[in-house]
Amino acid sequence: MAGRPGSRDAAQAFAPCAVVPIYNHGSSIAATANALAAHGLPVIIVDDGSSADTRAILDSLVASRHDLRLIRLPVNGGKGKALTAGFLAAHEAGYSHVLQIDADGQHDTADVPRFIDEARAHPDAMICGRPIYDDSVPRARLYGRYVTHVCVWAETLSFDIQDSMCGYRVYPLAPTRAEIARKPLPARMDFDTEIAVRLYWRGVPARNVPTRVIYPEGGLSHFRMWRDNVRISAMHTRLLLGMLPRLPRLVLRKFRRTETRCAV
Repeated sequence: MAGRPGSRDAAQAFAPCAVVPIYNHGSSIAATANALAAHGLPVIIVDDGSSADTRAILDSLVASRHDLRLIRLPVNGGKGKALTAGFLAAHEAGYSHVLQIDADGQHDTADVPRFIDEARAHPDAMICGRPIYDDSVPRARLYGRYVTHVCVWAETLSFDIQDSMCGYRVYPLAPTRAEIARKPLPARMDFDTEIAVRLYWRGVPARNVPTRVIYPEGGLSHFRMWRDNVRISAMHTRLLLGMLPRLPRLVLRKFRRTETRCAV
């Protein structure tokens, strides 16, 4: 896999890195970061105001490896804020793509090559993880996701984004940075869905990679049922309203894709 580019020409090539937001997942971050580095990916860890214990673990981890970079935010601002900081840092460093993955061990790092290969083959696309769950998934969380799926299908007039809530994906950085500059993204759990929809509106195609997702026993979740569901509801209201002025363009895009398929 590609490392950090060293010239302007190289910056235009496929040069991925990983961005891992973390808030007090000190027990699992080393395994995640080491697995990513073992796949040849430079790793940017964004510490979102973690506790002293987690900060000490991160300091030790980064000191032991040359391929890890640590960005430390002074206070906890939320997953979206941490990822935004990581994306901007990756762009400034000259990377072309970011693989986003959670720090809590939910995601199967053995699938990293599949995500990267798909992004390399389709560098203009957003590569979204489509979760395959085992029995560890909380049923309430699983059923709640389907509400968001339906909303996203309405907001994009397509089924292209099969799961907008999975935090395991690859972004092309140029359009992602442009969208961040156009309008700040949500700071918390509503980040994953909103950025996917907004990039799709921008014309970034979505491709889906099935991947195993677990909920580790005793794992630390930062999802807060009432607070985050209110945020997600407000997000969908905002996105549905934002879809309306884009409706003609989305319909035309859908029509052109149908024509192309029929011609083939």
